[in-house]
Amino acid sequence: MSDTVGLLDGARIAVRPISGDDDERLRRFHERLSPDTVYLRFFTPHPELSTAEATYFTHVDHRCREALVAVSGDDIVGVARFDRLPGSDDAEAAVVVDDAWQGRGVGSTLLRRLAERAAALGVRRFMADVLARNRRMLRLLETIAPASWEYLDDGVVRGVVSLERGSHPLSA
Repeated sequence: MSDTVGLLDGARIAVRPISGDDDERLRRFHERLSPDTVYLRFFTPHPELSTAEATYFTHVDHRCREALVAVSGDDIVGVARFDRLPGSDDAEAAVVVDDAWQGRGVGSTLLRRLAERAAALGVRRFMADVLARNRRMLRLLETIAPASWEYLDDGVVRGVVSLERGSHPLSA
């Protein structure tokens, strides 16, 4: 179940749930990311995904763990995921976009679709720990709904956005 989406610059991507068959595509995607993009996502240098990590990231249950990918041709160009926090209606969310595709609407498209999916599954809030210098991610969270921010240690902030009906631009 893939949707074709037009981006801000007219380019088109497919957006679909990640699958176990995406292991190698995800590893290639990660290898294309700049060291800075990887650091902003993982908070540490992480030049490659191990086979075990790729398997973990691509094998989700689509209920408590979900991931959507943006695909151009045979290449993953962006990933958005959530992991529901045990025993709660909250989920941790993360987004990463290939450097060449940043600023074109991939991240906002993925995050909005992920928010719709999460809300349909009963998730009420997304939480994301973000390096304070990651301005793009800070702004991206605000595309869903106004975020509340809590400053954590070591230059990390936690953004919390509501997914409840009426609180984000996609609910009517």
